[in-house]
Amino acid sequence: MDNKKTKLQTDIYLPYMRDVARCEQSLRELNQMWRMIESSAKMNCPREAQTILPIMAATRAGFGRLEQELVDSLAGEKVANVLAAIGAKAHYVIDIMVRNLYERTADVGFLATDRELCAFVAAAQQATQGPDEDDIDAIRARLFAYRSKYTVYDEIMLLDLQGNVLVQLDPDSPVEGSADALIRQTLDSDNFVETFRASDLRPGKTQALIYSRRMHHPDTGAVVGLLCLCFDFENEMRRIFRSHRDPEGRSNMLLLDGEARVIASADEHWIALGTTVPVNLDGTPHLQIHQGREYLIRTFHAEGYQGYMGPQGWRGQLMIPVDLAFSGGTRSTLSSLAPAQATGLLQHARNFSPPLHEIITATETIRRVVWNGQVITADQQDIFVDDGSPKRRRSDANGGEQKEKLKTILDQISETGSRSNALFSQSIRDLYETVLETKQQDSEFLSQLLVDLLDRNLYERADDCRWWALTPELRAALAKPVIAQDEARKLQDILAYIHGLYTVYTQLFVYDRQGKVIARSRRANDHGHAGDESVDAATLARVRALADDQAYHVSAFEPTPFYGGKPTYIYHAAVRAPAQTGPNGVEVAGEVVGGIGIVFDAATEFEAMLRSGLAQRQGTGYFTNRAGRIIASTDPAHPVGQRLEDATLLTLLRELPKGKSVSRIVEHDGHYAVMGCAAGQGYREFKVSDGYSEDVLSVVFQPLGAVQRHAHAQRADQAIEGSGFGGDGRQRKTYATFHCGGDLLALPAVHVVEALPASALSARMGSGGPGASSGAGAGSGASTRGATGPKYQGRIGMLAPQGNDRIGHFVWVFDLSWLLHQRPGTLDDNSQIIIVRNGMHTAGILVDGLHAVPEFADEQLMPSPFGAEQKLMSHFIRANGGNLLIQLLDPAALLARVTGGAADAAPAPTPHAEAANLGSGKELARAA
Repeated sequence: MDNKKTKLQTDIYLPYMRDVARCEQSLRELNQMWRMIESSAKMNCPREAQTILPIMAATRAGFGRLEQELVDSLAGEKVANVLAAIGAKAHYVIDIMVRNLYERTADVGFLATDRELCAFVAAAQQATQGPDEDDIDAIRARLFAYRSKYTVYDEIMLLDLQGNVLVQLDPDSPVEGSADALIRQTLDSDNFVETFRASDLRPGKTQALIYSRRMHHPDTGAVVGLLCLCFDFENEMRRIFRSHRDPEGRSNMLLLDGEARVIASADEHWIALGTTVPVNLDGTPHLQIHQGREYLIRTFHAEGYQGYMGPQGWRGQLMIPVDLAFSGGTRSTLSSLAPAQATGLLQHARNFSPPLHEIITATETIRRVVWNGQVITADQQDIFVDDGSPKRRRSDANGGEQKEKLKTILDQISETGSRSNALFSQSIRDLYETVLETKQQDSEFLSQLLVDLLDRNLYERADDCRWWALTPELRAALAKPVIAQDEARKLQDILAYIHGLYTVYTQLFVYDRQGKVIARSRRANDHGHAGDESVDAATLARVRALADDQAYHVSAFEPTPFYGGKPTYIYHAAVRAPAQTGPNGVEVAGEVVGGIGIVFDAATEFEAMLRSGLAQRQGTGYFTNRAGRIIASTDPAHPVGQRLEDATLLTLLRELPKGKSVSRIVEHDGHYAVMGCAAGQGYREFKVSDGYSEDVLSVVFQPLGAVQRHAHAQRADQAIEGSGFGGDGRQRKTYATFHCGGDLLALPAVHVVEALPASALSARMGSGGPGASSGAGAGSGASTRGATGPKYQGRIGMLAPQGNDRIGHFVWVFDLSWLLHQRPGTLDDNSQIIIVRNGMHTAGILVDGLHAVPEFADEQLMPSPFGAEQKLMSHFIRANGGNLLIQLLDPAALLARVTGGAADAAPAPTPHAEAANLGSGKELARAA
């Protein structure tokens, strides 16, 4: 369930979110300031301010709405962050357990048909005095050999039809017989029986997880008893909790039964076994009370594995007290990124959180409100004459006073807008950090989960090959000098039976001393390939050199004919001749007479692990080795066998310690992405103490949006200081400054009508121009136009009349980046359209963003040194004592370039363009 679709009761959470509460207070204060400015303008200069009063009203109304939306967004993202983090771990608890227990269902099915064990139970059932002690010791040794490989069991028992215990392994918990109902249930069933509760088979335990299956006479097929495999449940849960519980201890990880009772707890002193707790299967962001304390909770059922759903009703759950939920530190992700990356990521704000996008849009709107107001003020002190040049207007004393009042109002708007922008920027940063932290935590934990799944799965493969190598029929047959065809068929039948229980293999095969394959079991769709008739000499030599039945050999992950020429792991164990008794009565281990190979279905199983981990997430996942060679992939662009080439990632893969994980914001395949990476640490003795070393790492990329290479993502607004070289008595002129293509440019303010958001572009050019890209300007994400044919010439579309007397007709819009550099600009949420007028000509120019409307003295202008090809640029303005150069555009040359002498009133493109009119007085209302 999407948490954001459920209305969040923000007031409940604010007492636990001090940073959000401080933001809310600041927003209220600014809202009051906007009201005071609007009232002041109405009282002191109503006529002069009439053009900006609608903008101010919209600003104030929109700000009021944004106040609550921002607070709701901050609180909502923080709650969602917590729910996502605890949800991932709750999901892991149940899924990893179900995958583990699935293997137990196969184990009990195989071991209950072991011929030696079945023959022993059958003989004991017929004996009047019970089984012989020597036979008991031999069978106990066989069971010990099994448990030494499958170390997940703490007890294995053989029982007769009456429930008498014939053999058991745990000397600290002796049992003579049992009256447990599972005995009759097992004897009456043709399948395994799964039991989890207290049982007299495991005295002293409050709960035991037992897998039982009936056993048959090896010759007659009659039911003679049952086998019980007792899973080491408590130890396994401790391992899971130790690896993945919150290290700060702020939350508790639980496993629940079908009645919401705790059957395993990471902290039993906090939440004890047997306690009934509230659950949250829907993932709603509501608090629930347990023992007088309020909690955020996530609960998950198992998704199932290979059709097995686990014990009925079992669920994984995490609980975190609300007073601790928001106390953890953040990663400060943005400060660790390059400015271009951080700014580029913000272009994808809509993908993170729609309210975040609206806040960013509102921030740009406030900037535009102030910028337009200052342009209007400049316009009021200048008029145009017939040739289009500005002429200073005479103002009477009252007019000058009113203009100064308006400038004061604009200064207040600018100051309050700056404070608002600063608060918005910090709030956006906080919200953005929360969003990114959620994704980083998720990616890092997901990478841990994936590599843990892999190690746990391959642990079972190492167990399987070693145990099956002890099958008496295999040992007896391979010990013979010549293997008859009927014996080979029997071996094939044994392999086929095993294969039916263990579905993760494409084939099982046994081979003799020379490495020749003498029997195999293949999947129905698996066919022979040249080279799979025998194992290679190097593998055979390693198998023959294995020290004992605890040792095994794994092939390198490389293409093999046993897997149709695809890469995989093949697990080998030595098959030894039956043990013999020496002259002194000591049993002597048999020599190696061949081996068994089990071919892991790597392509299917590894990809299934990756996809099940990714689940509903967008992104790609990989398993790799230390060198970056891909072992498994969900990305067709990076298939198995290819090497990940990113130098930074390769260094990380090479140096990340075992058992450690990291997450970072990176650029991957042209996208910003959250990368999670984890190095496997093995499982139990597998890759830890058994002599096998093969590091595998998981890498996860979750995309955040396409990389933005546009220049204004890298700009920084530089303040313009003082009045420069002109003294106090020097006459100054006003200039409108803005960004385009990474440069700071200016136009005389008297030639600027106003600025509009790029979303006001109501009619687009057809193919060959920027309108060819999908979307409608701001709000559709950044798009750089690349298809620019000879008919393009920088014209990108049209503006409809804006519903005011400043722009009363259709206006063509041109891409200034193209006009200056023949390089298409970028259309995104920051882009603005500046309306420029000179004489009878009017046009719009697309720029990257607005800057300021300062005044400069004539002495600060110097002619452009560039030639005729740069005649759109007339001068440079030396600002900040000459440390900042601003390129001044010539309005006459600019309008002549784009109009070609044509009338400025463009023809109406389509009737519906009028309906797309977006008046500037409604900008913030739209943004909010």
